[in-house]
Amino acid sequence: MLTLAAPLRASDAPYVPTPMSVVDAMLEMANVGPQDYLIDLGSGDGRIPLRAATRFGARGFGVEIEPHLVRDANAAARKQGVADRVRFEARDLFDTDVSGATVLTTYLFQSLNLRLRPYLLAKLKPGTRVVTHEFHFGSWQPDRRITVHAPDKPYGDPNSEVMLWIVPADFSGVWRASLPGEPERELRLMQRFQILNGTLGTQQLAEGRVNGSTLRLSPAGDARIFTGMLDGDTIRGEVRRAGAAPQAWHAQRIQRGRMDIDAGSELPFKSGVPAGESR
Repeated sequence: MLTLAAPLRASDAPYVPTPMSVVDAMLEMANVGPQDYLIDLGSGDGRIPLRAATRFGARGFGVEIEPHLVRDANAAARKQGVADRVRFEARDLFDTDVSGATVLTTYLFQSLNLRLRPYLLAKLKPGTRVVTHEFHFGSWQPDRRITVHAPDKPYGDPNSEVMLWIVPADFSGVWRASLPGEPERELRLMQRFQILNGTLGTQQLAEGRVNGSTLRLSPAGDARIFTGMLDGDTIRGEVRRAGAAPQAWHAQRIQRGRMDIDAGSELPFKSGVPAGESR
């Protein structure tokens, strides 16, 4: 059973409003639309779910530990005509069911993000977009980050970091891979968050990455690129070689592994993506 340690106190997550330029950048980065259900953990005055509803047509839910902020956010939802799509509750964010979210947003201290990380990875569906303002998830590297000019930021440098993570499916384990025109080969995958390492037969993987329920693999010394989608214990996809038509391949998992999300082996934060864009 996953436990999340001590309950949240108001002093753990003091309310600091997110500049609206940053709110818009967060929602645009997550590609929020009418099909989405956004959950905001530590929703303050409700501006992120409210903006998601009024500008992008999404449904939203915000949790906030300060009751007066929740009252103000629900009043704003009624005033803006989106109370049928957005609601707010006064509750501990560590006691919130996030499993239905397609997008999750936070503006919390890194210490809280690290406490949340194993829960989010256990409960959110693969492909869920997680967006944070300023604070990251330690050794779980973002899939994308940008720097946003925020002249109305209430503290420090008038720029903010916005980071996006795509919740990865767990591809770890041993697979029997059926490749076009070749005998079956064993595919061994070890996964740390969205990064894959391992072997295809006797070849080490030069590249391996997960994006939601899809993977991309490139064996060392091999010009082929493998892509595929996970469905239970089956991967189906295409293998491509420059100048040749793509061919189908598939793999069946014969031994399950476990994605490494160990919070006990934290590394200093260092971007695993290209330098942040500015806007």
